[in-house]
Amino acid sequence: MFVCIDGEFLPQESALISVFDHGLVTGDGAFEAIPVYDNRPFALGRHLRRLRRTLMGMLLDEPQLELISSWVMELIERNDLGNARVRLTVTAGDARLTSDRVGGRQRVIIAMEPAIFTSTVEPIKVTIAPWPRNERGALSGLKTTSYAENVLGLEYAHRAGASEVIFPNTKGELCEGSGSNIFVVVDGNVFTPTLQSGCLAGITREILVEELGVKEADMPIADLVNGTVTEAFLSSSFREVQPIATVDRVALAVVGGSVTKSVRERFAQLFAGDLDI
Repeated sequence: MFVCIDGEFLPQESALISVFDHGLVTGDGAFEAIPVYDNRPFALGRHLRRLRRTLMGMLLDEPQLELISSWVMELIERNDLGNARVRLTVTAGDARLTSDRVGGRQRVIIAMEPAIFTSTVEPIKVTIAPWPRNERGALSGLKTTSYAENVLGLEYAHRAGASEVIFPNTKGELCEGSGSNIFVVVDGNVFTPTLQSGCLAGITREILVEELGVKEADMPIADLVNGTVTEAFLSSSFREVQPIATVDRVALAVVGGSVTKSVRERFAQLFAGDLDI
């Protein structure tokens, strides 16, 4: 297994970074997680463009996307895993053991591991987080390595007997999951929270909005459990489209109904046609 660090391809056991790396010390970095099917990455261009948006939002240097793309493709070819998960991380590079950046060279780390992709048709149980997303925060909507809030939220869900947590924002509106976007069906129409809600601009979310006409709208998170929402589902690059069964142990009116099935089937058709959608 090879890992790529700043364009150098190293055996996994030799791939080391400094303990002074600012991504390790403070979480000062951005990342993308990219599924690979039969040695072909899913929506690599979209992932790289989102990486750029995150780095620009963090006031870090603009990445050389063409160069990084070539490194990703070479790593996939070298490891030849077939189905895999690629983790692309860009940190602020080495600094001191403080919050200050020193203006050094950013570090690009690309690693991968084998992956077994299983069907996400099985409905999932979710729970609502007791902590809100700050839609006005400095990192709102950015995919950064400062991920502890998501880790804590997911642990909270697991302890509640659920598999994913759903965050409200500070206005009590529906926002997102720890690693997923959420979609709801109201009166037969599919909606997902706007980016102004504080949610991440998910890659699958982006495709569903652009290609399938999913509408963006902000709504109270209470609509998940007060009968307004009839169906709901999650999306992510690895999850694709997965129906929600229960919210805080309360079953939705329809679980994996006709609207959710239609979205999943239409996305699957797009996915089958071109992995670089």
